[in-house]
Amino acid sequence: MIDDLDRELIGLLRVDSRKPAATLAKALGVSRGTVQNRIERLVRDGTIQGFTIKTRPDASNRVRAVMTIAIEGERSGAVVRSLRGFPEVSAVHTTNGRWDLVAEIDVETLTAFSAALDRIRQIEGIASTETSILLATQKM
Repeated sequence: MIDDLDRELIGLLRVDSRKPAATLAKALGVSRGTVQNRIERLVRDGTIQGFTIKTRPDASNRVRAVMTIAIEGERSGAVVRSLRGFPEVSAVHTTNGRWDLVAEIDVETLTAFSAALDRIRQIEGIASTETSILLATQKM
């Protein structure tokens, strides 16, 4: 169970996961040990699943896209499990409305993108998909 301090800590880590524990502690008004213990607990319990870097979208020629997915019947769990096996799928989100899932796709080339789409569309339980390539990212 996470509390408000955990949420604030996670928010600071989302902005800069390389920030030293002492800097985080000062921003949160707690000890460095408290920050280190909370980070360790959040990693251990799976709340924090990893640390990564962000690059400028134009720093590479990667193809990024979102795929909206409609599921047949009650097959959502099986489809999500199948999607976990695709290295091209960086995240899967459940949603409401016309689509049941939104998958984020990240690949090196258009050829790899096309192959990933073909393989994903063959997953049993997927009724239909719609995919949009992300052309540019605007910082808010």
